[in-house]
Amino acid sequence: MTNGPNRILDDFAKLMTDAAGAAQGVRSEVETAFRSQAERVLNSMDVVQREEFEAVRDMAVKARDENDALLQRVDALEKRLEAAGGTPKAKTGGKTTATTAKSK
Repeated sequence: MTNGPNRILDDFAKLMTDAAGAAQGVRSEVETAFRSQAERVLNSMDVVQREEFEAVRDMAVKARDENDALLQRVDALEKRLEAAGGTPKAKTGGKTTATTAKSK
């Protein structure tokens, strides 16, 4: 029976290895379940993902830049119209407002 204590230690080591593997599997399942639940909660709260937020922010910055460029073009055209003897447009608060037939 000289093989007895070594066999017990080998069996114990195998048992610990199997337990570690099982624990790793349980950990993986718990992480997956937690991520799924967290994603479900965030979706119900209408929280946007960072990628979506940054895309919309970039679109807003681009739109603002285009708006500023168009405002400068309108101001330049109004100055040319005034210089040519046309009717000057009403200005309120530094912004140009054009009157249309609908507003009269």
